[in-house]
Amino acid sequence: MADMATRQEMGLAPGGFSRIVTVLQSLGLFWVLVALCAVAVYLSPSFFQFGNMMNVGRQVALFGIVSIGMTFVILTRGIDLSVGSIVGVVAVSTAMLLSAGFSIPVVMGIALVLGMLFGAFNGAGIVLCGMPPFIMTLGTLVMGRGIAMTIANGEPQMLGEATDAFYFLGGGFLLGIPVPIWIFAFVALVAFVVLRSTAFGRQVYAVGSNAEAARLAGIRVGAVLMSVYVISGMLAAVTALITVSRLTVGEPTAGSNLELEAIAIVVIGGTSLFGGEGGVVGTVIGAAIIAVIANILNLLGISPFTQQIVKGAIIIAAVMFEVYRHRQKA
Repeated sequence: MADMATRQEMGLAPGGFSRIVTVLQSLGLFWVLVALCAVAVYLSPSFFQFGNMMNVGRQVALFGIVSIGMTFVILTRGIDLSVGSIVGVVAVSTAMLLSAGFSIPVVMGIALVLGMLFGAFNGAGIVLCGMPPFIMTLGTLVMGRGIAMTIANGEPQMLGEATDAFYFLGGGFLLGIPVPIWIFAFVALVAFVVLRSTAFGRQVYAVGSNAEAARLAGIRVGAVLMSVYVISGMLAAVTALITVSRLTVGEPTAGSNLELEAIAIVVIGGTSLFGGEGGVVGTVIGAAIIAVIANILNLLGISPFTQQIVKGAIIIAAVMFEVYRHRQKA
């Protein structure tokens, strides 16, 4: 009896780990972020310097925009591995069009449509052909990267005589805050309203919770699935535009491994890989957590190769946590 009491105090009795998980969840992601910031200040007092915080904010924006698109997809119990290659295709296409003399509004419109077409291609394969989302988007990932390399001949594409108006998109400031942060805030706000206050948002959650029940309830499941992949592709294109604007060059390798970052952010943010649970607020905080961790590692001079080990461990831990939580609920 005494041994059991000791085990219970340590959280090792049957259900003990479950209670630990519950406590961690009750603390909330926000406090995890606060704790990380405190650790960052302790390890590097320069963390809260204005220039560094703006760099963190830009990273949050770039990770966060594409992660919001991934949130829509994962809420329907899907996955989109193609977002990184979409960024690459849109990046080189944008640079080449600007270099050819097309106007900025036209180029931005074409970029968004291109991203949406990739998303529609993914959705069509999943909805019309019955392809598993993992396989369909993996194929698009490989195709997209090949397309980017082919049209760019494997070389970075310069922007030509693009005006300062385009550079402002990724490198400018508005009221002292980098423009990408404003774009991210706008995207996050719109996505939050859509998911929480519209019929489409409720349908996304319904499809993710139980697609067959949603179909029997009169929801056009195929249309919902098609829509979330189009949204994901469009937001990947937005990320590409910001990236090209900031770097002033279209790299065919742009967005490499971005899909893994996005999935990790969404899962860390509490959106279930099993669908129907989660949302934008968690994704925003998840993006901030990943960006702060990356910034801490940079400030400490940790090798980029070692950082990949840390990020991989975070992804594994986040998925293990989610799988455990799902099993406890089942």
